[in-house]
Amino acid sequence: MAFSPPFCRWFVCFFWLGLVAQLQALSFNTVVLDAGHGGHDGGAVWYGLVEKKLCLDVTQRVERILKAKGMKVIMTRRSDSFVALDSRASIANRHSKSVFVSIHFNANRKTSIHGMEGYYRSASGKTLARSILRSMDRRVTGTNRGVFNRNFKVLRSTNMPATVIECGYLSNRTESKRCASPAHRQAIAEGIAAGILATRG
Repeated sequence: MAFSPPFCRWFVCFFWLGLVAQLQALSFNTVVLDAGHGGHDGGAVWYGLVEKKLCLDVTQRVERILKAKGMKVIMTRRSDSFVALDSRASIANRHSKSVFVSIHFNANRKTSIHGMEGYYRSASGKTLARSILRSMDRRVTGTNRGVFNRNFKVLRSTNMPATVIECGYLSNRTESKRCASPAHRQAIAEGIAAGILATRG
């Protein structure tokens, strides 16, 4: 059977779209969750909110969601303890077929800045960051500021798809009020978890 040129063009287009989707899928069975800061490192402190506490709260929420979906989850910290960046990367690198997601909240002297951001260093990390930000954007009140290439220690020292997710600016009064709400933090966690699962091939 002969196909007309328009049909062939559409066939080739869909074939390549499918191939690209497959290439962007990540193969993993373990998620390493990293709650930013901890111990003597409090992170950003604005309007009575302490970043390290929010990071741990959201990370534990993500853990519960992923475990309910049958995923194996590794936590770099489970309490208010300080874990060096090298140690966080080392914990992650012990687990093959994994992805690494570090959860933070942001701050800036320019308090009008607000929104969620994702950081990556590798192509696979970019795929992960984009998926999480898209998923958060559908669930969380706030602005998706996009994903950015950064040379952060935990990104360059981990040997799996890795991203740092900034869940909002505590320095922005409106966003800080949202982040104080457990319901808002649950929405953040649901967005992060869904974004992680969406990348799984």
